[in-house]
Amino acid sequence: MTYAIIRHGQTDWNRLGLFQGSSDTPLNDTGRQQARDLVPVLQASGIEWSAVVSSPLFRARETAGIVAEGLGLRLGAAYDELVERDYGRHEGQPDETEKKSDPSVEPLESVVLRGVAGLDRVARDHGDAHVVVVAHGSIIRYTLARLAGRPMPTIANGLLTTLERTPAGEWRVDVVNGTPVEVRSQP
Repeated sequence: MTYAIIRHGQTDWNRLGLFQGSSDTPLNDTGRQQARDLVPVLQASGIEWSAVVSSPLFRARETAGIVAEGLGLRLGAAYDELVERDYGRHEGQPDETEKKSDPSVEPLESVVLRGVAGLDRVARDHGDAHVVVVAHGSIIRYTLARLAGRPMPTIANGLLTTLERTPAGEWRVDVVNGTPVEVRSQP
């Protein structure tokens, strides 16, 4: 089955380069337009999308709601496992890499384990359906890196990323930020 994994649309904190993490910030007008712009991309994919689910944070729910409406679907469940990494005392502060190692910041391994568990739960809940999942940049990036076994680029707001769930229950990353991922041959 195919899963479209989408980072929510832009917020003012994204525009200003601030850590958002688990802070519950809304989309700005650009973010709402990014969500609307995703609808024809999803429609042109040739996939019949069955559900749109998201993180419970407002920016993800708002993005998911706009996408669901555009696809003629009802907004589906919110999954707590898909909440963004908690940046602790740095939320609302400039995004500077060295702050990510502060003990108040959620450990990256915890984020990845939550992300994989969230995707597995979505897959269990939706069976053979093709699902759009709206979440957040860090949890998407590091979860995809774990699933693909290699680093992933920063996940852009409002661009399409896709995964396939194989019959064996394994995940394969196909597209990141609208660009197909090269398949690496096995040694």
